[in-house]
Amino acid sequence: MSPLFSDKGLLALKRVNAYRWVMFNIVMVHPEIPHNTGAAGRLALATGARLHLVKPLGFDIDEKTVKRAGLDYWKDVDLVIWESWDAFYASVEDTSRMFLLTTKASKNHWDADFLDGDYLLFGRETKGLDEALIEAHPETAIKIPMIEGSTRSLNLATAVAIVLYEGMRQTGTSTTSSGL
Repeated sequence: MSPLFSDKGLLALKRVNAYRWVMFNIVMVHPEIPHNTGAAGRLALATGARLHLVKPLGFDIDEKTVKRAGLDYWKDVDLVIWESWDAFYASVEDTSRMFLLTTKASKNHWDADFLDGDYLLFGRETKGLDEALIEAHPETAIKIPMIEGSTRSLNLATAVAIVLYEGMRQTGTSTTSSGL
């Protein structure tokens, strides 16, 4: 078993700063649509998650582009941008757990046992995650159930929200915000 998919079940919480811990890690591999990434950033900010973007990205993410898109909160997002999958993969501690989100999984997301610090891995909008990755680690692949024949997949930002908030529910994480 590779270090990324350790079965030890141990978890090293990632320290963001002196005052808070990362509850979950949202990982978007080669995202293509800026609005989905912006929405995932807002979700990360609202939940205390860290957002990882793995290049190549299908859009620019420079300060000018972010401002033009109206993402005034972007500077506050706990964001890590990785130059490649290999760079990201090398950074993950071998005690960490990762869940692969895919329509090809047999296990539903609510059947996963989420823990603080887990990595939630989402593929690009048009192709999803690499098939070889899913085939190599089917035990970590999970899906959001949908009515058969209804649609090919959910919007990426919607999928991030569904799984992230299920993880928060399972771990008992709460926020102090008034919500919507």
